[in-house]
Amino acid sequence: MTDNKTLAVDPKLLEILVCPLTKGPLIFDRENNELVSKSAGLAFPIRNGIPIMLMDEAREIDETQG
Repeated sequence: MTDNKTLAVDPKLLEILVCPLTKGPLIFDRENNELVSKSAGLAFPIRNGIPIMLMDEAREIDETQG
């Protein structure tokens, strides 16, 4: 049985995706299954292997972490 939360995102897709707010790069956070935009301070969820790049779905992150 496969856990949908752990499905991989296509690496080629990760190369072309950018933050919808800043158009800056995204970092794949494997632990939280999110794409992180440090410039915007937002993390976008990945569900069933699909990045959800909607502002309404993003969560704010603490820029002082890490």
